[in-house]
Amino acid sequence: MNIICGLKLPGRSCIFFRLAPLTKQGKYNKLYGAYTGRCQIQVSSIRDRCRRLDSSGNNRNCFLTGSLTDYCRNFLGKGQRCLLNVPKTEVWKNAPHGSGRFCFQSSLLQGEKVTSFQISSAGLCPSHFSAQNIQIASFFHTSSSLQAAPVPLFWIIVKPAQKLFAIILGRSIRNWWKALPPNKRELFKESARRNKWKILLGISSLGVLFVMFYFTHLEETPITGRARLLVFGKEHFRQLSQMEYDMWMEEFKNKMLPETDARYQVVKSVVGHLSESNKDVPQVSALDWVIHVVDEPGVNAFVLPNGQVFVFTGLLNAVSDIHQLSFILGHEIAHAVLQHAAEKASLVHFLDFLSLIFLTMIWAICPRDSLAVVGQWIQSKLQEFMFDRPYSRTLEAEADKVGLQFAAKACVDVRASSVFWQQMELAEAIQGQPKLPEWLSTHPSHENRAEHLDRLIPEALKIRERCNCPSLSGPDPRLIFKLNMQHLLESSKVQETQNSTEQPLSKPKLDFPHTQKVEDMPVTFAVKPTNQ
Repeated sequence: MNIICGLKLPGRSCIFFRLAPLTKQGKYNKLYGAYTGRCQIQVSSIRDRCRRLDSSGNNRNCFLTGSLTDYCRNFLGKGQRCLLNVPKTEVWKNAPHGSGRFCFQSSLLQGEKVTSFQISSAGLCPSHFSAQNIQIASFFHTSSSLQAAPVPLFWIIVKPAQKLFAIILGRSIRNWWKALPPNKRELFKESARRNKWKILLGISSLGVLFVMFYFTHLEETPITGRARLLVFGKEHFRQLSQMEYDMWMEEFKNKMLPETDARYQVVKSVVGHLSESNKDVPQVSALDWVIHVVDEPGVNAFVLPNGQVFVFTGLLNAVSDIHQLSFILGHEIAHAVLQHAAEKASLVHFLDFLSLIFLTMIWAICPRDSLAVVGQWIQSKLQEFMFDRPYSRTLEAEADKVGLQFAAKACVDVRASSVFWQQMELAEAIQGQPKLPEWLSTHPSHENRAEHLDRLIPEALKIRERCNCPSLSGPDPRLIFKLNMQHLLESSKVQETQNSTEQPLSKPKLDFPHTQKVEDMPVTFAVKPTNQ
């Protein structure tokens, strides 16, 4: 994912503070008297100072005429501020490199014209003060500000630097040890044996810190209540998802279907029905679901954490009916609602930080760089296949469960969910795609996924009943698919018998959509019908 961090923005850094309205008129008068008295004391002090300067022949730019208004007028550029008789006013001070300037905006009643004018350092200040709902906002504009990168993006960027530092450190330790004379090596070994309990205590303390960090960052997953590690906050991933949204929009800008397209309207109605039926879930009602239909042949759909829904036309061709599409989109919405992107990034970050210790040890212990490279590769693959991919499959199974619940509350025929994955498995078999073991994939196999959904369907049917959904009419889609498969096998055997002596058997042509292998996305979770 190509993301630019540290973009310069023309916006100004702003410090906003509010003078809350007082509740009693007596406080208004007291505040006015104290503030006016302070300004008058400052006027007198500065006037006397100017007289002394004038008598000594050292004239400075003192233009005091004796009134409080003139004082405000002449010392605007020096940072003196008198806010006088400005009811319901918001005041902005734009100070580019120290040059003072006021901009008054009157907050009038609704329907009245809002006036705004600027007063430079030679402008006039009103002569009376009234504290009525005064809001003050100071803008300090010295140079173009730099927007800090979101925290998850920052760690993604520095991740290669962390590994490089661990490699350099381990290699330096190894070279230092090789350069030591034999007698000093023996001394170090003897010292380590004498202080083995201190070394063990230090290592144990480090382990305790990691365990404390892990348990202090555990949160409960919405809906399912599962405990999970969450290091990054919602705001951080909201910024990152906005950057990813801009990236996808730039990539698909010429492939977006218009809102008048029938396929767009279908997706919009399905997502709208799912969100409306599950508005009792706070995480669903809190997001604004925006639809994007991309004219791409890949069987793919994903939802960004900020509610941006992307659906490929290849998926629309792959599903048999509106019920299958509703389940797939419910699955993707579940990923966003359960914050799986932030959860997976948190786990990867935690494991990567732990792996830095092992990476340093590998480069320090291995006698040659070639062996260290092999050890590093083994360590990365062990982490991937023992932690990353199994955890990803767990998140997919959880999204299937919650997505099926969302579909059930929307009165969808949930029995069609497992049929979709059976169809995808058959399509891959017909196309001759290799069937990889599940442990090599980030997603469950189509067969296991269908079986898992079959176990969840009875509970989903009970949810439909509790939501007063109409009873399901017609035969079970799973039964229809099973009968069709039997008919397909029987017709294949008959065709094989008839053509065995005439010509080689050709594979039966079925109208199954083409499945396309989709690349992993760093933050979002897509429907990936093919194993990786």
